[in-house]
Amino acid sequence: MARIVCVHGIGQQHKGAETLAAEWAAALRDGVRRSGGTVSSQPLPLPGDSDIRCVFYGDVFRPPGRLLGPSDPWLTADDVDDFERELLLAWWRAAAETDACVISPGARSLARTPGSVQAALRALSTSAFFGGVADRLMLTDVRQVRRYLTEPGVREAVQNRVSAAVSCDTRVVVGHSLGSVVAYEALCAHPEWPVRALVTLGSPLGIRNLIFDRLVPAPAAVADGRPPGAWPGAVAAWTNVADSGDAVALVKDLRPLFGDRVACWLVHNGSQAHAVKPYLTAAQTGAAIAAELWDSPRLGIG
Repeated sequence: MARIVCVHGIGQQHKGAETLAAEWAAALRDGVRRSGGTVSSQPLPLPGDSDIRCVFYGDVFRPPGRLLGPSDPWLTADDVDDFERELLLAWWRAAAETDACVISPGARSLARTPGSVQAALRALSTSAFFGGVADRLMLTDVRQVRRYLTEPGVREAVQNRVSAAVSCDTRVVVGHSLGSVVAYEALCAHPEWPVRALVTLGSPLGIRNLIFDRLVPAPAAVADGRPPGAWPGAVAAWTNVADSGDAVALVKDLRPLFGDRVACWLVHNGSQAHAVKPYLTAAQTGAAIAAELWDSPRLGIG
């Protein structure tokens, strides 16, 4: 059974478990190799394909095939609800702060519609992450976040996929993007699991109101200096890795919300700020996985 369970993020509905495994496994091994860690003075063994399992839930968001009628509409900016609009605007503000190609929401050229969905879509289409993504696909991606957080049936279906993948052998859970929210909630719901470490990549967990305040379990009222966010189950270690230019990972430092035990790292993914492969090949990600997988000392990667 898999010792590493990986949970994908938004926009993966046209793939499958095997497709994702092929994409994640090689990059994950590169990250472990790049970490440079050793066990008993020997290079760390690399996890094999049987050690890695990718949870696939994208099909939960994929409509069943059907014959189109003459009046079937495309998803457009007019179909966006308040939650989706606010998340798009939050991503836009974050992208503008770190990406010179993205115009600011307050720019004079956008004075007439600074908060419109269409303006946000135009601006994000020039960003490192969303560049080249059609408007309707971007809207589909943001809708997946909203549906997971607001539709109990969707949340349950996705959580069931994670539960089916975790076994008594699982030691590390890795979540990317929306998958980090899914993984966090799964671990909170199952403190009996033997998972030792949670690794979150490009995570939106720190976005107040839209994401953090909608988590299950719900954040607690701040008291006695304790963080409001629950610790993810029985894990001993939580490592959060974010690119400084990743607009989806709007809040890079999760410690104020979840406590100082979260090890938060900033990495540089180049032009693919939110892509999973650069995150997986980062030495910090590889070190976090390896430290719990082979009972090796925690690695001091800088």
